[in-house]
Amino acid sequence: MSFNNLDTLYRQVIMDHYKNPRNKGQLDDGTLTIDMNNPTCGDRIHLTMKVDDGIVKDAKFEGEGCSISMASASMMTQIIKGKEVETALRLSNVFSDMMQGKDYDDSIDLGDIEALQGVAKFPARIKCATLAWKAMEKGLKE
Repeated sequence: MSFNNLDTLYRQVIMDHYKNPRNKGQLDDGTLTIDMNNPTCGDRIHLTMKVDDGIVKDAKFEGEGCSISMASASMMTQIIKGKEVETALRLSNVFSDMMQGKDYDDSIDLGDIEALQGVAKFPARIKCATLAWKAMEKGLKE
């Protein structure tokens, strides 16, 4: 597949998550709640997660922001559900490395999240892509 076709596919994946977000909403009853924002661009996220016995049982988000920010939140909530806390934090580290243009552990299947790797070329947009991930890390580490 040519670079242009791959770029187009990645844009389509991002727009699909933006227009049809997965796990949008909030959880009640014994959930972790994290609110974060990016004051430089106005993106904000309200993330709720249910964690039992070291497993992220469920995750939902609400928020406002650009397509990259909201698509990343959708993708992140999808991939961490059912994962051990340790694994979710490892995924966050891999995602962070990818966003910074560093070599990352590509043996981990990131699924749709790989569509965001082009964001690394635009430093001003990296904070948009990582906002939900930073919220997740904050919630799981507290």
